[in-house]
Amino acid sequence: MSTTLVSDAVEPYAIAFEKLRGELPGGDRVTELRRGAMQRFGEIGFPDVRQEEWRFTDVSPIARTEFDLSPSAGSLDAADLAPYSYRDCYRLVLVNGHLAPELSDLAGLPSGVEVRGLAAALGAGSEAAEAEVGRHAAYAEHPFVALNTALWRDGVLVRVPRGVVLDKPVNLVVLGTPGGQPLAFFPRVLVIAEESSQLTIVEQYATLGEGRYLSCPVTEIVAHPNSVVDHYKLQRESSSAFHVATFQIHQERDSNVSSHSISWGGDLVRNDVNAILAGEGCEANLNGLYLVEGDQLVDYHMRVEHVAPHCDSHELFKGILEGSARSVFNGRIYVHPGAQKTDAKQTSRNLLLSRDALCNANPQLEIFADDVKCTHGSTVGQLDDTAIFYLRSRGIGEEAARSLLTYAFAADIVERIRVPQVRQELEEFLFRRLPKGDIVRQAV
Repeated sequence: MSTTLVSDAVEPYAIAFEKLRGELPGGDRVTELRRGAMQRFGEIGFPDVRQEEWRFTDVSPIARTEFDLSPSAGSLDAADLAPYSYRDCYRLVLVNGHLAPELSDLAGLPSGVEVRGLAAALGAGSEAAEAEVGRHAAYAEHPFVALNTALWRDGVLVRVPRGVVLDKPVNLVVLGTPGGQPLAFFPRVLVIAEESSQLTIVEQYATLGEGRYLSCPVTEIVAHPNSVVDHYKLQRESSSAFHVATFQIHQERDSNVSSHSISWGGDLVRNDVNAILAGEGCEANLNGLYLVEGDQLVDYHMRVEHVAPHCDSHELFKGILEGSARSVFNGRIYVHPGAQKTDAKQTSRNLLLSRDALCNANPQLEIFADDVKCTHGSTVGQLDDTAIFYLRSRGIGEEAARSLLTYAFAADIVERIRVPQVRQELEEFLFRRLPKGDIVRQAV
């Protein structure tokens, strides 16, 4: 990407920031944070493929697109929301980055639990929101985190007080409604699990309508001592969408965070997943499944930092690629000096269903302690011909046999999902997506 393109691409965002800064929520700390983030984005601009962290993911289509950086919320009704509504959940809906209270449902929320718009929380003087937002997702080296930090207009705050177990999942639905000029929005999600609390949150990203847009969310989870957070992300936007997201986890003593990231939509998708295990006795389980076809690109970059001793982390990411699709998995486990008794395992497995599909996988370990158990591995391959022959010898057609084996490959992730409606929806998607899906449904 040329210097001219970088400077031309940055200027519209700087202009939009100056125009919108008086409307953007936040107190003195957040306002100063926004100013620093915009300044940093002006310095580094959009990344290009000459940078190691981006060498397989060309974001120049994003840099070249002239987005509407302050889109309106649009008008939706309950019927539009129906495919993304789950029973027995608290629901918050964002449309083009704006909270839609009329589509949200927080009936029965326990006293003391905060599930609300982030802008409203800051406007009401929420000390927790003001203190924590932007504290953990660092923008200094990540231009899209810098953009989000500078330009987010609304988002969601979920705060569960000490000792409270939230009885139902929080279902966060983020919808893009493209049409006309391409639009860009920057939702911000802040989840605070206070000491000995427990919660489940589901993030859904989807599209209503047709057209190009950029969804650039940042989610921060702060897990205080002995808290438990179960997180799910479903990214199923249209094939014209750009989705560039950062998921940041900060864990304190004896906390437990699990996350499942499922991606089957978007044209260019980048997910940065970062976890810092800062207190002794933490456990993090980070899993993912991506299914891409055509010319889709999905890129997962992961960094898990073991700062304190006696912490466990386990990551399993699986990809299924068809057509000319491409995927990137770049994972790093970083064990700090003094983080003894670390137990960390990172695995990337990829299934190529066509000759033109391409996967780049690079799991890494950096260890600066001498009493640890750390492993990593990666596989890229095709369906086993022997297994296909075995199924065919028992009267199953070749296409159905291939679909059965593909489903079995994905099922390892699907079966780990603890929210029944999310698991069932993903199963139904696989049955619809796979050839001879009805036969697969009957077999399983």
